[in-house]
Amino acid sequence: MPVKNRFAELLPEITEWRRDLHEHPEILFETHRTSAVVAEKLKDFGCDEIVTGIGRTGVVGVIKGKTNTSGKVIGLRADMDALPILEATGLPYASKTDGAMHACGHDGHTAMLLGAAKYLSETRNFDGTVVVIFQPAEEGGGGGREMCEDGMMDKFGIQEVYGMHNWPGRPVGSFSIRSGAFFAATDQFEIIVEGKGGHAAKPQDTVDSVVVAAHVVTALQTISSRNADPVDPVVVSVTSIESSSKAFNVIAQRTHLKGTIRTMSKDMRALAEKRLKAIAVSVCETYGAKAEVKFYHGYPSMVNHAEQTEFAASVATKISGACEEAPLVMGGEDFAYMLEERPGAYILVGNGDTASVHHPEYNFDDEAIPAGCSWWAGIVEERMPAG
Repeated sequence: MPVKNRFAELLPEITEWRRDLHEHPEILFETHRTSAVVAEKLKDFGCDEIVTGIGRTGVVGVIKGKTNTSGKVIGLRADMDALPILEATGLPYASKTDGAMHACGHDGHTAMLLGAAKYLSETRNFDGTVVVIFQPAEEGGGGGREMCEDGMMDKFGIQEVYGMHNWPGRPVGSFSIRSGAFFAATDQFEIIVEGKGGHAAKPQDTVDSVVVAAHVVTALQTISSRNADPVDPVVVSVTSIESSSKAFNVIAQRTHLKGTIRTMSKDMRALAEKRLKAIAVSVCETYGAKAEVKFYHGYPSMVNHAEQTEFAASVATKISGACEEAPLVMGGEDFAYMLEERPGAYILVGNGDTASVHHPEYNFDDEAIPAGCSWWAGIVEERMPAG
């Protein structure tokens, strides 16, 4: 099953959809225009059912095959939201919204799934039901979680679910995937170091919160170097240090640290949280300061299911000739919530030699559209073959 000719024919139309979405980026759950565009197109395609407002602004479309003797129901998911980034591409279809940009290719994901939905609605060459899922707020808002909490999986009877992300640095239209833990859990923390402020000329009369905070930063790196199993990945990054002093000659009373922890396993996630709290408190006590630690659980690790991963790779191989094993990704992905509720898999499709995602000069490569659409259609037609 190479790239389907129908998607080559549809490429100019799907590209037009994608570039329209790119011009009108919307952040988190504010995908009102995007959701309306998606719902209208699904209606035009002739979807059997269209439901809006799932996960606040999510959209779900149902497409029934020519027959349904199998009773199978497969979900296909694309994310719709943009990022709070000022675009610097200079493209004729660049963002018209200051401070918002499709810098992660969700415009491409949405357009590709719309293309697949159009094709599947036309042909219906499968035995079962397809549920196309258009999700808001992947970029930190947990839209996938909210759609699941709204009962999406049970409401539509979804049995398996599949997702896709473009990947700069890979040849356009090529694929890669891995079984098991794939994307990391994404937790955040704040540590407030409370010392004793004073004059910079009299350090003996103070407890310097900046010095204490510096020791905390250094000590936190022992989580990965001395507490963690070297084959169980963990990244601890302190990304912000801000003290209460704004003067050259004042020792700060308080210093505020912020950062993130990325892990792949539940055990390492729990260990890293425990050690972070213990290290912060004990280091501060050693130097006569106090620590207040706040820990925020983010997305869980995204874990591909073995059987569905093998199947997804086989479909990709038929399209592009190969499907390589992807490396672990320490970034987060809230498709993780859907994979916690149902078996499924998440694949990467090459975006070529472009700027990285989340970069102001990034742009989705429209030449990847036929391969991406063909993969989604192939998942359906091969998993639920028509009789």
